[in-house]
Amino acid sequence: MTNETKIKERQREHNRVKLGKIMQCLCSGGQTRVDEMVPSSKSVAVQDYSASVYSSQAGETERKPDTGNIEEAETSLRESGCLNYEEARALLGRYEYQKGNLEAALHVFEGIDIAAVTPKMKITLAARGETHKRRLQNYSTPPMSIHAVSLLLESIFLKAKSFQALGRYKEAAQSCSVILDIVESSLPAGLPENFGADCKLQETLTKAVELLPELWKLVESPRESILSYRRALLHQWNLDALTIAKIQKEFAVFLLYSGDETIPPNLRSQIDSSFVPKNNIEEAVLLLIILLRKASLMKIELDTSILDHLTYALSISGGLRALANQLEELLPGVLDRRERYDILALCHHSEGDDLDALDCWEKLLKSHSDSTYLQGLLFASKICGESSKHIEDGISFARRAVEGSHGRCDQLAGVANCMLGISLSVKSGSVLSDSERVERQSEALTAFETAGRMTKLNDPVSVHQLCLQYAEQRKLDSALHYAKCLVKLEGGSNLKGWILLARILSADKRYLDAETIINAALYQTGVWDQGELLRTKAKLQIAQGLMKEAIETFSRLLAVLQVQSKSFTSEKEKDRRKHNKNLEMETWHDLASIYTSLSQWHDAEICLSKSKAISTFCASRLHTSGLLDEAKGQHKEALKAYELALEVDPTHVPSLVSKATVLRKIGCLSPAIIRSFLTEALRHDRTNSSAWYNLGLLYKDGGSSLAPEAAECFKAAAFLEETAPVEHFR
Repeated sequence: MTNETKIKERQREHNRVKLGKIMQCLCSGGQTRVDEMVPSSKSVAVQDYSASVYSSQAGETERKPDTGNIEEAETSLRESGCLNYEEARALLGRYEYQKGNLEAALHVFEGIDIAAVTPKMKITLAARGETHKRRLQNYSTPPMSIHAVSLLLESIFLKAKSFQALGRYKEAAQSCSVILDIVESSLPAGLPENFGADCKLQETLTKAVELLPELWKLVESPRESILSYRRALLHQWNLDALTIAKIQKEFAVFLLYSGDETIPPNLRSQIDSSFVPKNNIEEAVLLLIILLRKASLMKIELDTSILDHLTYALSISGGLRALANQLEELLPGVLDRRERYDILALCHHSEGDDLDALDCWEKLLKSHSDSTYLQGLLFASKICGESSKHIEDGISFARRAVEGSHGRCDQLAGVANCMLGISLSVKSGSVLSDSERVERQSEALTAFETAGRMTKLNDPVSVHQLCLQYAEQRKLDSALHYAKCLVKLEGGSNLKGWILLARILSADKRYLDAETIINAALYQTGVWDQGELLRTKAKLQIAQGLMKEAIETFSRLLAVLQVQSKSFTSEKEKDRRKHNKNLEMETWHDLASIYTSLSQWHDAEICLSKSKAISTFCASRLHTSGLLDEAKGQHKEALKAYELALEVDPTHVPSLVSKATVLRKIGCLSPAIIRSFLTEALRHDRTNSSAWYNLGLLYKDGGSSLAPEAAECFKAAAFLEETAPVEHFR
């Protein structure tokens, strides 16, 4: 044992001496005899290397090579008994790279004939990758040691890094690709576990896999970058979990924001019926969900930016319900409680599940620490303010938001007051007491004025609500002022502002000015968005008695809707299709009403049949059909149509008023029952002039004792009729 140790020690010392001579030669630029250095026909001395590079460093203190370099070279010497030309250049190049002499390092690396040694490297890697049993059956010795292969692959990587540092990105990417090509073709099934653990091969390979996509980005070749990312993730490179997660995140971010749409991946190993992304967004979502799943299983630490990117990706692709499902699967503690409920609520809200969203915000706001969370209070009040069922909660949330906004920025305080105004306005429409209704309306107007003052009339929502409030209270001068402010604030980009301005002008009986506004909006609006504008224009023409022009405008509107119905086919356009269907139905009803007023019964019936083909059960269609029957003198058929309309929608105000009118004409029920239909209509719409007028007639029929009530009703009806817009302000 002692003799063997001494022999090994002498051999080790001999190799150190030989390596020392080689390194001294390589680093000084001098030469030694070929047979002393390498048993090869090639000279390892870098005879083609410029002596001026070294002479310029003669006065500098030479930095010693890393111990790791010498030990690796010594390992190669022990295994092969020699250090060949390519390995020597690889060592010298690494030495120069570590000193920062990039040009010199690059010159040395380019002297390595990679094409010549590639077959040997592939054979060595393939042999190394074989199973133990197969290696025992194969008695042939690989042409290179694994340490030599590792050294050469590292030289290619450092060559790529040198190119990168010198701004030669395409050459860097091509050089980096060589490493992956060699390893991938040698081991097509992937690297076995612990492959290259005894040398720097795995480290070099990991760095190359990470670097290649970044280099193609610098080349501004998004297609090659994406292919490099897919290659990194689909081939078995023995990367650790953190490295894979890093690549997945960087790839997802690049897919989302690169601005270049590439072909979908062609997964060779995909399972039948497995999901294959069809575009960049789907592929990014898949990667981010995988990362989120890893975080939920505690395989990696959760990076909150993953949720940010996933939220963005799913919001633009209409898949926030999927994000909600992913969040609900996260284990408690992975995500902050407030952030979890907040994102969940926003997901539900964006998908139209307002009750689920409200439930999330209520759970959040019940906590003492989050009870004053302003964003939650504002959203909760917004949802409640859109439903009369939860209106009291909406007022409560809005008041808490107003209190919580004190001392904060005026913009937030303005939004809080706006939400309070909306809730109070909705509440005023559902109360029975006139005094309470007036009080709520006054509070709402005060809240909107406060919101406008705090936001300096720079918030379109606050200005729009303020305008509506004045319009519904028939303060038309103030409403007109704020409507003009709204159109100016939005730069004419929002159709709601144009339409509201035209309706306010129509309430002031300025029909020509209103039509001019609509024409200006039509001129600035694309064909796809002209539907509501055309309908308002037709209503203005009807108000002026221009029936023929109104029919032409409605026909133009139907043509636009017909073209749109063939264009909006995707799932994301479902809401737009639904809106267009409703608009088409109402247009047929408007046309039927025109033909009814012109006593063109057949044309009116055709229009109603067109509407019925869209939707069988529609209160508006049944009401229009009742008006047609009533115009023909068929009161019983009209009454039946109104009753059917109320079965479909018990709160349909025109049907309530029309039913009461027909019942009064035929005199088959007591005045109290007829009055109940009219008061129910006014409960839902206090501005319906026809309901007030018919209620006045009913009181008039009751005798002189009810004359004051009749007078009040007639007065209200006259005022509302005089200030009625061609369409409701909302």
